[in-house]
Amino acid sequence: MATFFEGESHTFSEYLLVPGYSSAENIPANVSLKTPLCKFKRGEESPITLNVPMVSAIMQSVSGPKLAIALAQEGGISFIYGSQTAESEAAMVREVKAYKAGFVVSDSTLTPDMTLAEVLELLDKTGHSTMPVTEDGSPHGKFCGIVTSRDYRVSRDSRDRKVKEFMTPADKVVCAEDGTSLKVANDLIWEHKLNTLPIVSKDGHLVALVFRKDYDSHKSRPNELL
Repeated sequence: MATFFEGESHTFSEYLLVPGYSSAENIPANVSLKTPLCKFKRGEESPITLNVPMVSAIMQSVSGPKLAIALAQEGGISFIYGSQTAESEAAMVREVKAYKAGFVVSDSTLTPDMTLAEVLELLDKTGHSTMPVTEDGSPHGKFCGIVTSRDYRVSRDSRDRKVKEFMTPADKVVCAEDGTSLKVANDLIWEHKLNTLPIVSKDGHLVALVFRKDYDSHKSRPNELL
């Protein structure tokens, strides 16, 4: 059954949108995409605010640590899925939090008795050209030194050459003590013109690494959500 409304009817062509009506301040650079993530009371702020309205679904095939880090770098957030053990889920969250903090636990650690051939094999596997050296090869072992691509020449050095022969020893490496803040660590990197700063405990064990590239990456992403 048809319904009739009293009054005049209008069509789209009867309205005119005036171009350029917005002020000169209304440009993309001045637009804020900040979005509250949680419920909050009137007059209060949301406990979590996103810099851009981007989230990922709580799905095993979608939300893992890599996507969580990528979204956070752009100002969004990721939900780690719960269809796994509590230990596995906690490990994923720790991986994301560790990246956020800027202190990276090494996954390419050498021992002094490893060979250049093993260094190149690890480089091919991880893509990391900077590798700390510890006594037992563990990420938190006794710190012995560090190896970078400047410490060896693939075209000339023997593949059997030991790491201890070409690494930069610990006593010649600029390090920071465990407990150093990220700001101080970055200041040391700039002051000493370093690419990598090892964080070492008082008893000489490797704790983590801080990279110059991570500082540059942070500065290039003003919307990064910390």
